[in-house]
Amino acid sequence: MSKVRGAVVVDNNKCKGCGLCVEACPCKVLTLSQKVNLKGYSYAYMAEPDKCTGCTNCATVCPDAVITVYRAKID
Repeated sequence: MSKVRGAVVVDNNKCKGCGLCVEACPCKVLTLSQKVNLKGYSYAYMAEPDKCTGCTNCATVCPDAVITVYRAKID
């Protein structure tokens, strides 16, 4: 049986750091950065990329649609 791994890509310059994606992630993959983007907001990033299953919860709850989730099967 293949295992599914995910990857989350956040448009850092459009993220407003609301944290909804961080709360929605069941695997606790995402967190808010200590760095800020061009608008002065802390942006979300993958702190634990190996834990991502590609569930898309983060992208679903993002009010600004700045998150893209990719999934790949690992044999």
